[in-house]
Amino acid sequence: MARRRGQVDEKKSEAILDAAAALFADKGLAVSMEEIARVAGVSKQTVYNRFATKLDLARAMASQKSDAIVAPLKSAAPPAEVLEALARLLLDRVCHPDKVGSMRGVALLSAEAPELAQAVYEAGPLRSLNLLSAWLADQTRAGRLNVPDPDEAAEMFSGLVLGHGHLRAMLNVPQIDEARRDRRAREAARLFVTAYAPPSDRAS
Repeated sequence: MARRRGQVDEKKSEAILDAAAALFADKGLAVSMEEIARVAGVSKQTVYNRFATKLDLARAMASQKSDAIVAPLKSAAPPAEVLEALARLLLDRVCHPDKVGSMRGVALLSAEAPELAQAVYEAGPLRSLNLLSAWLADQTRAGRLNVPDPDEAAEMFSGLVLGHGHLRAMLNVPQIDEARRDRRAREAARLFVTAYAPPSDRAS
């Protein structure tokens, strides 16, 4: 069955973002739009039609990753299950051997173009934290959790999950393996919901 135009366009955008992520991680800002187009298998004009600048590309890449990580927040599952799923995605994004190169790429970009690094942070990690904070506030209003400061708690949860993950990625040293990522996600979620359990749950 032939794909509709919108599906074709989406596939092209995904190919461009994948190519840009790989090339930025390898070369930093030295990569050209022509190289991105070649690796993505599209024309240079197609790249410019979707992303006018490298800054637009970087924002889109970060937003795409953020969407994937926070997807569990749309679930109606219990808080522990939602947080465990989010933690697993976060660990895979930062600690999986196939993903750590992008972390070093962002670090490289921060020295060359701090405004681009700021845009990546705002469209990616900061956006994820804000969405998690909003979810924690919703859970508190619903009586499922008791989180007095959702912004602070969201950042603490990220730190609890990742540990030295970011540092290992920057230094290119061995990351925790898949089994340990599973255990970390499960335990981080358990500790968090225990610490922020509503008073009625603690009393019981």
